[in-house]
Amino acid sequence: MTTKQLCIDYLKALNEGNLADVRALFSDNAKVVSPLYGVLDAFDFYADLFKDTNRSETSLLNVFDTSEMSKSVALHFRYEWTLADGKLVSFECVDVFELNDARDRFEKLTIIYDTAPLRQDFDNLRRT
Repeated sequence: MTTKQLCIDYLKALNEGNLADVRALFSDNAKVVSPLYGVLDAFDFYADLFKDTNRSETSLLNVFDTSEMSKSVALHFRYEWTLADGKLVSFECVDVFELNDARDRFEKLTIIYDTAPLRQDFDNLRRT
């Protein structure tokens, strides 16, 4: 599987809200660093994310994969996130992945985006 296909599979699983498919893309000990959720095991992060999500729609803008020898790849995409309470938030983000040695699973994900426009809606959702 190519790194680009791995990234496309990731966005597809995210759009479908398919917990098993998204988890299958990560190694067992993978971590996610999120501006809203903090640092979590990938398996726990996606369980929480999907619990807080009514619908996800991503639009891929760029894939940054500079070398087949690199252990990093970044996705730049627009995220249309409908929270569990029905509130729609939309933003551009960059997901920076660290890959395993075989480049067929994610070891770590660092998510980068401005949380200011959605922080209050997210905090309200998490309080209920």
